[in-house]
Amino acid sequence: MKSETVSEYNQVIALCKALFAKKTKDYGTAWRILRLPSITDQILIKAQRIRSIQEKGAQKVGDAITDEFVGIINYCLIALMQIALKEDKRTEIPYDTLEPLYDSWVNATRQLLENKNHDYGEAWREMRVSSITDIILMKLFRVKQIEDNAGKTLVSEGIEANYQDMINYAVFCLIKLGYHTSKAS
Repeated sequence: MKSETVSEYNQVIALCKALFAKKTKDYGTAWRILRLPSITDQILIKAQRIRSIQEKGAQKVGDAITDEFVGIINYCLIALMQIALKEDKRTEIPYDTLEPLYDSWVNATRQLLENKNHDYGEAWREMRVSSITDIILMKLFRVKQIEDNAGKTLVSEGIEANYQDMINYAVFCLIKLGYHTSKAS
């Protein structure tokens, strides 16, 4: 993977993680009450809003679509952490306990990106943000179907891989939209 991509990826994730840390300090881990399908639906709401704005060319609520992509990334990471913590019954988990889990999923997801970029090259750089949004929505519908099938698949990758793909696609969108440079300045 190009070092530029690694650098851009890390910048985007650092901004997402900083927001996650602040929200955890504000709200605690209220998300622990959510079942996985509820988290998936939260991601769906964000992706559908992005697509709606893309199609209409205008928006009435001031939140930028970049904020929605950040939300997709953080909710996907929340879903992955929720899966990893399924035996942990605590509703409140200190940020210091969550941070290594957040980082672990980010590292595994970035490694997945590196592996895929090796095979596909930097094909995502030639894609439209609207197309990547559609792919995120497709991945969401796949996850919903897997959830409706009680997590069972015959030949498809599981829920975790789909959440990781959505993280990577949302990072691509934020890189293409210049989020990592606009927020760093």
